[in-house]
Amino acid sequence: MPSRPDHRPGVQWPVALLALAGVLGLMPFLAGRMMALLGIGVLLGLTLFHAAFGFASAYRVAILRRDSAGVRAQLWMVALATVLFAPALASGSMFGQAVGGAVAPVGWQVAVGAFMFGIGMQLGGGCGSGTLYTAGGGNPRMGVTLLAFIAGSFWASLHMGWWQTLPSAPAVSLGDTLGWPQAVVLQLAVLGAVGWWLKRRDAMPVAQARGHRLWRGPWPLMAGAVALAVLNLATLGLAGHPWSITWAFTLWGAKAASLVGWDAASAPFWQGGFQEAALAGSVLTDTTSVMDFGLLLGAMLAAALAGRYAANRQISRRALMAAIAGGVLMGYGARIAFGCNIGAFVSGVASTSLHGWLWIVCAIPGTVLGIWLRPMFGLANERAVDTGGRG
Repeated sequence: MPSRPDHRPGVQWPVALLALAGVLGLMPFLAGRMMALLGIGVLLGLTLFHAAFGFASAYRVAILRRDSAGVRAQLWMVALATVLFAPALASGSMFGQAVGGAVAPVGWQVAVGAFMFGIGMQLGGGCGSGTLYTAGGGNPRMGVTLLAFIAGSFWASLHMGWWQTLPSAPAVSLGDTLGWPQAVVLQLAVLGAVGWWLKRRDAMPVAQARGHRLWRGPWPLMAGAVALAVLNLATLGLAGHPWSITWAFTLWGAKAASLVGWDAASAPFWQGGFQEAALAGSVLTDTTSVMDFGLLLGAMLAAALAGRYAANRQISRRALMAAIAGGVLMGYGARIAFGCNIGAFVSGVASTSLHGWLWIVCAIPGTVLGIWLRPMFGLANERAVDTGGRG
């Protein structure tokens, strides 16, 4: 029997070669460890794009269509990362490298920031990771969201002193408080219970035939979840901290503001040792920035290999307004909440930090409000069903 013809679009070689040239062009400016982190970023971009592993649309589909496959894949990813992180975080080192989890205080700024982020990712069309990989895939609206994300993140850094005066409890790591075996078992039980409840409430799924290919995609959601958890562990071992995204946006915004005359001495947040050193140095010495560059280029490469790089999409005026508003809300919210869906939720919970749990609890009501606001900007919630989890 003759094989069925493949009607998939062909590989967009000029775009693929441009993405590879971007990776190769960065490598001479990076030391060995940074070069490896760039490679991890590229693999993250490939994984996110091919698995269509987004948060914004996954939550929208779960809420509106009672299809929680995307959300449950995220729970599996967090559960696996929890198990993988525990030995390294318990010992404080990994292959001779000192490591620490994504642990932050539990307070009003986390709650408010996560709520803002939930609204923003529905209006902006993607979460922290989703904004990067869809922008890298050639979506111009997400490029606007990314620029607004950067602006909002920098803007929030100017107000951090005020936010830190709000009531807050100290950072709590369940691993350190309860013991790592007990904390891991507790988290797996909670994640499993939530996944079971979501599965029970799901409507009957609609079967979709999808042919899976390694380099051209699409990938199964669970394959994406496993790959992202393993890459997060690799990030922990090389960078000394788990995967994060939005600190780089804050830094890029500050560097851009400096070019037009902003004085860092006017902002207490930028007088801290780490922030001051990062602002004075090159972005190519900042681990989060290098990984974000890799993620963008990896998503660009994945889109080209799949024949789906599309930089010529038109944007309506209302959609443009939503992208700007959503990006600013996500940037501001992520900065005051110590991270986005990746840095605060995924890496925070995997580190057994209570602030990660608070983040997701407060982001969900914001998500519901954001879904309600989407039609006012001409954004159709129905399309969430067809995007395969993309924001």
